[in-house]
Amino acid sequence: MPRNGSPASVTAPRKPRPRAETRLALVRRARRINRELAALYPDAHCELDFTNPLELLIATILSAQCTDRRVNAVTPALFARYRTAEDYAAADREELERMIQSTGFFRAKANNIMKLGHDLCERFDGAVPGKLDDLVKLPGVGRKTANVVLGNAFDVPGITVDTHFGRLVRRFGWTDETDPVKVEKIVGELFPRKDWTMLSHRLIWHGRRICHARRPACGACPLARLCPAYGEGPTDEATARKLVKEGPFS
Repeated sequence: MPRNGSPASVTAPRKPRPRAETRLALVRRARRINRELAALYPDAHCELDFTNPLELLIATILSAQCTDRRVNAVTPALFARYRTAEDYAAADREELERMIQSTGFFRAKANNIMKLGHDLCERFDGAVPGKLDDLVKLPGVGRKTANVVLGNAFDVPGITVDTHFGRLVRRFGWTDETDPVKVEKIVGELFPRKDWTMLSHRLIWHGRRICHARRPACGACPLARLCPAYGEGPTDEATARKLVKEGPFS
């Protein structure tokens, strides 16, 4: 398998599995999918550029309703201008808004970032905390952002339930839930905790490259035989391959 995640020749899927699936069968299938994703995307990683926890926290806040590519185009200048939590707390609002304007919702993001800088200084001596309960109390930080920071800046396992992750776990039949907190809990019970961060990266990569929201490239997907949702997209291999996006997305 090429390291960029281009799918190899796809084996024709077996007959659809029965809807009733034992817990043991579900766990085995889920973990097999994870193993195959690991082989498909050996270089899977967070596609936001950062060098420290504060940079990742800011980049993740900016990534809401925005592509990683756009965020990565903005952050070099931003991180050069604002290096510490104190810098963000004392930022000139108009300047900050101009620098992040292209990421969308820039006024709300600027407001959260400035408040975030203030809270980090007041409560954590300017450092980004390494605990979920502390992170989710910060302005603009939800569980998704917190788990991104924990998993990638602190090596604390976490599940990042973004739109790609949620879509894929439902297609894979791991859960029917749509609430991110419930999805995080249910999926977390299928895998060892140590696998959570990389599982998140692999699902997000697969969602960006093959298992798209509108037209998944089913006929070019190496996971077709394991997926109950096979057929939601084109099953003809030649047609499906045209839908595959190679990346990178950063």
